[in-house]
Amino acid sequence: MTQAVDLPLPAERNAETRLIGGVCFGHFVSHFYIMLMAPLFVFIRADYGVSYTELGLALTAFNVVSTIVQTPMGFLVDRMSARLLVIAGLLTGAAAIAVAALIHSFWVFVAMFGLLGLANTVYHPADYALLSHHVEPARAGRVFSFHTFAGMAGNAVTPPALIFLYGLVGWRGAYLAAATLGLVAALALTWAGEPGTPAHAAKPRKDEAAAQQRDGWRLLLSPAIFTNMVFFILLSFCGGGLNNYLVVGLGALHGTSFDVANTALTSQLTMSAVGVLVGGMLASYTTRHGLVAACGLTMTAIACTLVGLIDFPALALVLMMATAGFCSWMTMPSRDMIVRAVTPPGAYGRVFGFVSTGFNIAGIVSPTIFGQFLDHGNPRGMFFFMATCALLAIGTVVVSTTRGRPAR
Repeated sequence: MTQAVDLPLPAERNAETRLIGGVCFGHFVSHFYIMLMAPLFVFIRADYGVSYTELGLALTAFNVVSTIVQTPMGFLVDRMSARLLVIAGLLTGAAAIAVAALIHSFWVFVAMFGLLGLANTVYHPADYALLSHHVEPARAGRVFSFHTFAGMAGNAVTPPALIFLYGLVGWRGAYLAAATLGLVAALALTWAGEPGTPAHAAKPRKDEAAAQQRDGWRLLLSPAIFTNMVFFILLSFCGGGLNNYLVVGLGALHGTSFDVANTALTSQLTMSAVGVLVGGMLASYTTRHGLVAACGLTMTAIACTLVGLIDFPALALVLMMATAGFCSWMTMPSRDMIVRAVTPPGAYGRVFGFVSTGFNIAGIVSPTIFGQFLDHGNPRGMFFFMATCALLAIGTVVVSTTRGRPAR
């Protein structure tokens, strides 16, 4: 009897590992796609002959669609195959990028970023649903950390990869290569399959599922959950501003060369990924997640302020931006733990999908905000604005950690 129970375990573990790898690869690609604009912003703007604010409409379209669709997508994930939805998202994103590269029209370019935003709505709710469904609870925290790290690695790889490809085939060729990456990820997740449903992932009873559906929006709009979404908005103003506007901001403020600014961006993104892993270890060793988040955000605010005030030498600038990336993303695992602490059992995917829309809400208005800073000759204000958002985010952490879990 013991042998009959033990024999299937290696196969199940291998299937689980394949699925985790496929999901993490898809998350890597999703963040690669999020960063498509930043390294090539100057070249795309010159090609179309538009202003920074006008080109920012593509980012606005991406985030408007993501904001509107992501929470309903979280409910859809509960009703359909999450893995198939991720595959569909990867294929849709790849198609959008390919069309943007092949058709020389600014408005088609903006529309395709809107379609890319639709594809983006799949990843967070579906990824976390898949991992929660198929990974043992004792290993879930570590696997979630790998998932976040994969996304940050996608951010870090994008600038050097796109700059290299731009030198060979221009920005349109670089976009076509990025589209191919999405196809590869879709094939990998298709090959990975999905292990059998484990006992710990049993579906809720029909009466529980009906109650969750009925009370879902009331839960999402409760003060404890809504405060976490505000945190995401503020964090996105800071982190998203650094990711998308650091290169042009440094050039406008200090006359930083394109190569040095992109090196600073790469260092920031690389250390963001490292910060996620370190933050994961901190989150597993302490329950004071609010303190960890507050310390990281304070350091981020200081780094943004100093870069806005001082024209650092190249090496010092790279180190400063590496510090900003490390400290801001070190807060992410603690942020996840804060969200879990105010989430009723069984509602994590829905809640995470909702609070993640904070990134997209900020993304809707941030291109206009940062574009106005740059178009009106005030790049220093851009860095001060990001520092202020980091400090305000500390306030939401304090509120979140002092509120109890909302009733379902």
